[in-house]
Amino acid sequence: MAYQFDGRIRFSEVGPDRKLTLVSLADYFQDCSTFHSEACGNGIDCLNAHGCVWMILFWQIDLLRMPMLGEQVISRTWPYEFQAFYGYRNFVLLDEEEKYLAKANSVWALIDLKTGRPMKVLPDVVDGYEMEPKLDMDYMPRKIRLSGEGEQMESFRVGRQHLDTNHHVNNGQYIYMAEEYLPEGFETGRLLVEYRQQARLHDVIVPHVYRGGNEVSVSLCNEAGKPYAIVRHEKKVQ
Repeated sequence: MAYQFDGRIRFSEVGPDRKLTLVSLADYFQDCSTFHSEACGNGIDCLNAHGCVWMILFWQIDLLRMPMLGEQVISRTWPYEFQAFYGYRNFVLLDEEEKYLAKANSVWALIDLKTGRPMKVLPDVVDGYEMEPKLDMDYMPRKIRLSGEGEQMESFRVGRQHLDTNHHVNNGQYIYMAEEYLPEGFETGRLLVEYRQQARLHDVIVPHVYRGGNEVSVSLCNEAGKPYAIVRHEKKVQ
């Protein structure tokens, strides 16, 4: 069964155009899945008891229309598959008439907190969920390929404001970091994010920006050039 919560777009969630920001949209989805897990009895306490945590590997968010300040919205989510180490979950953001504003796919891995390695999905941490059919959308590959040479930008350090309850950079923060390198007036129609490793407090992030056609990709790397995350913005087709 899908889980949902109702919301209203707040001033703190919008940009200069009074539209919901991308990072705030990702936060809506992340909050929705967290609320769902807590409601099912599969939340943080359950995961802590089993010494594990879900970590996101991939986001695909397709944007139809960004809601405006004050607009009523519905955030909805459901898992559609668990397999080996992985969990697969869809999300939608709807307006008050239940018309699609955004559709999303996500891939997660269950991680053993002691070893830091993936572990097989345990029945105890997923039995509370009810599966729903996979959302009808154009599914993109999980791996983001980069071509050519990116432009290296000024590096910066991870601060406390970037961290979440797992003490590493929250997945939405990478989206926020990458937006800095979009050209003025760029309107995103599809957002892809591939997460490769965890960045922690005081780690140095070195952005590499790849521009081509109607897309901008930002590889947020460590000092050795290995990505923490790769964020791709595909321009909205008018």
